[in-house]
Amino acid sequence: MNNTYNRKIAVGLLAYGMSGKVFQAPFFSTHQGFNLKAVVERNEKKANLDYSDIVSYGSIEELLADDEIELVVVNTPNYLHFEHVKLALTKGKNVLVEKPFTATSRQAKELFALADKQGKQLFFFQNRRYDSEFLSAKKVLASGKIGKLNEMHIRYDRYRNFVGPKKFKESPMAASGLLYDLGPHLLDQAISLFGTPLNYHKVLGKNRAETLVDDFFSIQLVYPDSVYVFLTSSMLVVAPQPSFVLHGVTGTFVKDRSDVQESQLIAGLKPNEAEYGIEEKDKDGVLTTINDAGEKTTQLIPSERGDYMPLFESIYQAIVNNQAFPVTRAQVLLQLEILEN
Repeated sequence: MNNTYNRKIAVGLLAYGMSGKVFQAPFFSTHQGFNLKAVVERNEKKANLDYSDIVSYGSIEELLADDEIELVVVNTPNYLHFEHVKLALTKGKNVLVEKPFTATSRQAKELFALADKQGKQLFFFQNRRYDSEFLSAKKVLASGKIGKLNEMHIRYDRYRNFVGPKKFKESPMAASGLLYDLGPHLLDQAISLFGTPLNYHKVLGKNRAETLVDDFFSIQLVYPDSVYVFLTSSMLVVAPQPSFVLHGVTGTFVKDRSDVQESQLIAGLKPNEAEYGIEEKDKDGVLTTINDAGEKTTQLIPSERGDYMPLFESIYQAIVNNQAFPVTRAQVLLQLEILEN
């Protein structure tokens, strides 16, 4: 980034699991406006293997007592988000929260009120707005090449035919199950594009042997002008389906889920490296259009580059320059209302 940063914001992570190690630390450590200062590690101390100067606290309370830390990342298990965000706000910190923000809209509203009372900002980690396939689908939609949109399908498929070890995801408790795991991503993508639906219909399923929580969901969102958006996710898809299918009056666009950021970050690639976020060339989307004579044309649409860094840049600009953060409270409330109802 070419921006000039007048000061550095000290950041503390409440956990160093998958989220902290892969989706948070690499960005805070490479963005010039942040100082990745501390992390909470109750048991094994691993963060200093990646960041030699990081402070490893043994408890959340110790980290929150660090007066230098201005921004706290709540990336603890879903059911603890409300408790930990409330505690961080009470200690005078700005807070970035992993999805889902909370388990209920009631909890969210309480935290919004507390943040306003404390004069602190809340940020919502909806990083999938910056996936390559979503950016590609968004660009095609905005181009008008498929004409008036009729339907849009967004899928996030996985295959794991057994119950996983993470109890907060696999036990019947607040914000557990696939709906609360991947639903926030798909809902945020739809809401960011189309806003509030006229109505919606939701179906949940339990297909794995011995599962106690949903491992399938389908949500149909109805928008004005006969626009229908279908959100689907399943834990039992052997052959993953395209992540985006757009049907318009004059065209269809199909794009597989092929964003490389997660795999690159796991492999240790840094967000500021030249090849970061660039998909392989054979992962292009396919656009098929039809003209007035009924003739079809098919073309490959090169993938947009995926990059989560703009989300972190938005956090910096919101704290330092009071600029608006792209994920709004209203969008998060709508998301939670659909998840919980």
